[in-house]
Amino acid sequence: MDLEVTGVSGPGRLDVAVRKEGDGVVVALVGELDHGTADMAREALEAEISAGHTLLVVDCADLSFCDSTGLNVLLATRLRLQESGGEIRLAAMRSAVARVFEITGADTVFTVHPTVDRALGVAER
Repeated sequence: MDLEVTGVSGPGRLDVAVRKEGDGVVVALVGELDHGTADMAREALEAEISAGHTLLVVDCADLSFCDSTGLNVLLATRLRLQESGGEIRLAAMRSAVARVFEITGADTVFTVHPTVDRALGVAER
């Protein structure tokens, strides 16, 4: 498993790590996805799409917060992937972040899996 840290935004704000897993790419978001950190997440996701990857799994296990700007980054990524026949899947979402998706109705347009492995379609390790 190759791990590439693509960015860090201030202490405790957001870390983005990207790794190839089988047929997909896992983008782990650690910290807060909001107005101040959204560009870093957007750039990492866009880079993977531009590289031709069609399955992106966003690992939300350590994502502690997501506001409307962060949600819009994920929605835009979903649309861009759909245009090219790809897919974004969310995994291991914390309840506080899941609540934002429920309130906005975004939970109806994303596939959310309990683990990264399930999102990738592989057996649990």
